[in-house]
Amino acid sequence: MAITKEPKLNFIIFRPTKEIKKKLIEVAKITDRPKSFIIKKALEIYLNDYIDYQIALDRLNDKDDNILTNEEFWENVNQNE
Repeated sequence: MAITKEPKLNFIIFRPTKEIKKKLIEVAKITDRPKSFIIKKALEIYLNDYIDYQIALDRLNDKDDNILTNEEFWENVNQNE
């Protein structure tokens, strides 16, 4: 007899404002998805965007990072083809 372990569930508890809760319920109804699905997708999209934003901000603030003009960028691309 094989013993299988139940996957551990991760919980994050938060208290949304009334406005956020109302919007969440509305989106869940419109999309016919559970609220948990909407929250997961929203966090996934936000975190991916935030990571991209942070990378761009770090590069912008890096004094050693060479910033190219549009023309310089395309010259480099064309030279490397």
